[in-house]
Amino acid sequence: MSLIKQWREMAYSDTANKDDLQKLWADYFECEKGVYIEILKKPDKVIKGTVKELAERFKLDLLTMAGILDGMNESLKKPNELEDLSEESKVGLGIDKEKLYKNMVAAGADWLYNLPEWEAVLDEGKRKELYREQKLASTVIKGERTYPNDPCPCKSGKKYKKCCGRN
Repeated sequence: MSLIKQWREMAYSDTANKDDLQKLWADYFECEKGVYIEILKKPDKVIKGTVKELAERFKLDLLTMAGILDGMNESLKKPNELEDLSEESKVGLGIDKEKLYKNMVAAGADWLYNLPEWEAVLDEGKRKELYREQKLASTVIKGERTYPNDPCPCKSGKKYKKCCGRN
């Protein structure tokens, strides 16, 4: 079974003890924070290697490294192929800085998007702009409600209740 499948089965288990899952995620978030601190020190550098090499570099076990790869994959300039991930799979961590920041905001990961390392990567104005963009992108704006006696939006000239609003 691939590392990514093992990670997902462990991290998203319906049968696991709730306390064990909370501990797993708390530990994971601390590891994730450490990885991002290192990446943000040199954000333009693409870190390459096998999953095993990166796990050793960041002092993580293989499944936690697989989880971190899974979590950051859509924030990379070139996403990694994760479905058949093994310890010998070659991966690259070349982040898209703006996309990464917005994805952290979307995930509600304030412990990541508020890291002091971001100050050297994106200026405060840019971070505020990206934050605002991401929050607006996830805001649902409802259109005007059509009432039964309103003209039908299909432009038939009939009342809505006698046209498209008919059950």
